[in-house]
Formats: sequence, C-alpha cells, structure tokens
Amino acid sequence: MNTMTYKGYTARIDYVERDNIFAGRILDIRAIISFHGDTVDQLRAEFELSIKDYLADCKDQGIHPDKPASGKMLLRVPPEIHGRALVAAQAAGKSLNQWATEVLEQAVQPTG
Repeated sequence: MNTMTYKGYTARIDYVERDNIFAGRILDIRAIISFHGDTVDQLRAEFELSIKDYLADCKDQGIHPDKPASGKMLLRVPPEIHGRALVAAQAAGKSLNQWATEVLEQAVQPTG
C-alpha cells in the first residue's frame, strides 16, 4: 500500500489507470475525504489542502476533528489466543501491553 502523511493524518494512494491520475483517500477519520492529482506533486498539494480544509471546517462547525490514532486499542480475541499471548509475554519478561506493542510494530513495518 502506498501512503502519504501530513499533520499526522495518513492517506492511501492508488494509481487509477483508466483516468491516468493518482487518487488518495484519508484513512484515519470518519469523514470520507478523497483527492486526486495528475502528478505526485499535485497529489501532495491536494492532500495537504484537503487536511487544511477538513480542520477549518471542523473549527467553523465547532466540532473536534478526528485525531489520528489515540494509542488506545481494544481487541477481542478468543480466550485461547489471549492465554497464549499472556504466556508469550511472560516468557519474554514483558507485560502483555509491551509484548503486543512490539508484535504490532513488527507487523506494520514497511516491506523492502
């Protein structure tokens, strides 16, 4: 997946062959915000403008903008996976939170 980031917000970037453009969609907010550009520079400018417009609209409406991930995550997993994760964390001498953070960090590392 190709992404761009600006002010902590992330957008997924795709090439749309049919239209010969780059298209982006902001991922980490409830609003559906997309943008496009013919070049990477134009795409980046449109992305930044989209974020600025989103933040300005939120301010004008008196609402708090969605923030990129808060750092709090609630997961529901089967009890047997929970138990095995606890054992793995304890075997590593870590809390489940520390262990899970490391596992998630490894899983989201960009590839090659």
